Amino acid sequence: MNKISIIGAGSVGSTIAYTLTVMGIASEIVMIDINTAKAEGEALDIIQGTPFCNPCSIYQGSYEDAEGSDIVILTSGIARKPGQTRLELAQTNVNITKSIIPEITKHAPDAIYIIVSNPVDVLTYTFCKLSGIPENRIIGSGTIIDTSRLRAKLSECYNVSQNNVHSYVFGEHGDSSFVPWSLANISGIPMDECGKFFGTPDVNYDEIEDFVRKSGGQVIQRKGATFYAVAISVCHICERILHGIDTAMPVSTMMHGEYGVDDVCLSTLNLVGKMGVRSKVNVPLTEEEQVKLRRSADALKQVINSLEI
Repeated sequence: MNKISIIGAGSVGSTIAYTLTVMGIASEIVMIDINTAKAEGEALDIIQGTPFCNPCSIYQGSYEDAEGSDIVILTSGIARKPGQTRLELAQTNVNITKSIIPEITKHAPDAIYIIVSNPVDVLTYTFCKLSGIPENRIIGSGTIIDTSRLRAKLSECYNVSQNNVHSYVFGEHGDSSFVPWSLANISGIPMDECGKFFGTPDVNYDEIEDFVRKSGGQVIQRKGATFYAVAISVCHICERILHGIDTAMPVSTMMHGEYGVDDVCLSTLNLVGKMGVRSKVNVPLTEEEQVKLRRSADALKQVINSLEI
């Protein structure tokens, strides 16, 4: 039996619930939202399709119903609007998160928490500082979605399976993110040699990184919100926690001096499994990449210092 509670029944929260159900990851899903009718409607819509999926109980509930949850996913907050940066949402969503923390941690003190709401790194930091939950059980979805976008784009560029692409996005889930290209490869072939092996032109690194940073905003501009890709990415984290062996993935966690970065949450490689974050995977970065990571940390700290947390 795997129980997952989702706080927020908007586009992201409800799509996560749907994806968890279709993938057969959870056997019980609680949907919690201040708009109880919306949460009830989303749960009803999903559960009516479960006869053709793995058995799953899905229902609208309160914070009390989160008791015994293996995982709690926070998606609540104001959504990003077209042209708006994630960091512009900061104080409003920090306040919402601060109001949720004592309510949910009281009933689910042993859960692993996955923070998805934006700005995700700032809210993960807020949760770490105020919740009293051990840091290894607080995971920001961070750049796992950016990493997915990067791999999808490189797969398209080289016309190979996404499963053959091994690359990551580090730093803030936002404008200061970057790709550590020194780690990237396709089937073990370094990126700067892929063109000759796959019969395609080598990619322009700057153009690829620009695409990854802007693709979320482009989706919002075209359809009003992003939720499919982020839901699949979050469900991947849940699956590794509940069913898999420890897996290295780029998620947002509190930094304690790694690469010269301290007291901020951002994404580097972490081993994630049944205990939450087992440890960081401090892969070697070039000096230039370490500078980019510290620059990203400084951008986040500047925002954090301007907020009431």
